[in-house]
Amino acid sequence: METFTSDERALLAPHFSNVDGPVFALVDLPETVKAAMFARYSRYPGTLRRLFLDEFAASLPARGAADDDVEGARAAELFERIFVGYGDDSVAQLGGMHVAVEWCSNVLTKILQRPRLAGYLEQSTRYIAYDAPMPGGGYRYYRDESLGAEYAASMDFLFDSYSEALPRVSAWVDASYPVTEGEPEAARRRAVKAKALDLLRGLLPAASLSHMGIYASGQAYEQLIMHLLAHPLPEARACGRQLLEAVKSVMPSFVSRVEREGRGDVWIDYLSERRAAEQRWVERLGLDREEQAEAHSSVRLVHVDGDENQLLAALLFEAAGVPEDRTLATVETLSDEDRAAMLADLVGERANRRHRPGRGFEAVRYRFEIVSDYGAFRDLQRHRMLTVQWQGLTPDLGAEVPEEVVAAGCGELYERALDRSRVEYQRLRDAGLVDAAPYALCLGYRIRYVLDMNAREAMHLTELRSAREGHASYRAVAQAMHDAIADIHPSIAATFRHVDHSTEPRLERILAEIRGESRAQLTA
Repeated sequence: METFTSDERALLAPHFSNVDGPVFALVDLPETVKAAMFARYSRYPGTLRRLFLDEFAASLPARGAADDDVEGARAAELFERIFVGYGDDSVAQLGGMHVAVEWCSNVLTKILQRPRLAGYLEQSTRYIAYDAPMPGGGYRYYRDESLGAEYAASMDFLFDSYSEALPRVSAWVDASYPVTEGEPEAARRRAVKAKALDLLRGLLPAASLSHMGIYASGQAYEQLIMHLLAHPLPEARACGRQLLEAVKSVMPSFVSRVEREGRGDVWIDYLSERRAAEQRWVERLGLDREEQAEAHSSVRLVHVDGDENQLLAALLFEAAGVPEDRTLATVETLSDEDRAAMLADLVGERANRRHRPGRGFEAVRYRFEIVSDYGAFRDLQRHRMLTVQWQGLTPDLGAEVPEEVVAAGCGELYERALDRSRVEYQRLRDAGLVDAAPYALCLGYRIRYVLDMNAREAMHLTELRSAREGHASYRAVAQAMHDAIADIHPSIAATFRHVDHSTEPRLERILAEIRGESRAQLTA
């Protein structure tokens, strides 16, 4: 075990969680310094702490240094040489930071979440009522003078409708679901609120403002910033510029290529040109709008790669000592009963949905084309370990009023809001504001999108999103996905043991709220 002098230990202690053990965390170091150290680590014969003492400690910025002095000289030089000079992008995966993006529209949140290699947390319409004014006054929706006074009037109408319906729907929910014995009052209040907000979120427009937290590597931020700067939506480009400044304030070397002539500008132009080419060909082939659009939600399994035999062979690959094709040939000789029994044994009991099967489940892929309300899409789009593609949000696929809202006496109010939303969308589109027009549409309008995933991710998604605490609209999608998999691969679908296919009306959040209340009492 390596030993250090007392002076060396004094230098190490502020920056290493453990000065003596073989496993330790890096503490209170600039992101560029950490990334550069790890980059150098791969070619340095000694330990990381010795590397820090030999090559980085002396170049660290002094405590209390100016704000722009965020990187050690050695780290900045090494990062410039490896990352910018030689294009070793893996170095840019070794540092990360947290960024908050506030007061962004729901249109922008989807653009921000499109790159998959990051962690995102978005404010929820399930727990926060949108009837209160913003700090500066007015409802929480995206504003831009270029959208016109008619736009603001339409948004106010939608939020007025939401605010009027919320107490009425809340009262109906409270009266419609009887209190069960031993049900804590606080848990019930939260569950009633969540149910009412769920039922009415379709009234909120895509212009509704949200807050987002992002954690990502320097590489992911570089790609996200260029993705935003190349986007035709002004809000996205403005966010890209602000995000660039935020990352520069903490780890400028990670995003230095964005503003470098011949680098970032070329990438941004490429992204813009690619988008324009897509639009040209769609218009040339007459694929931009349907003459007769669908008028209902749907889930279609449009393509499958692999079968149950290939999945079984992949599950056995790591334990076997023969080529995979021999394993596959052997599996194919088994009876259907034997294959089903083997698959069940290999997957195991799975006491809860967090018990996942092996990587062999990734040998089979499913591609789903889904039409659902935009609210459900928002939740399903957040899954990272899959390919998600979506078309533009338009009124072409229609919307529907939840049955419970009708029962609560707010059906006509909801329909009027949908109509006002559609009219304003068309006005913006006719005015040439095609990219901004979706701001006006209620989240209840439908959108068409593709989810393409392997069987392991399909298990995770369908079990999580079908859970009884979930929103009814995405629960229905998850249940239909599981049914489609069961039709073609029944043995694989049978291992998805925690998919909840129940459909009876319920106060979805009540069990989760009761569990939370019990935990709070235990820790009080």
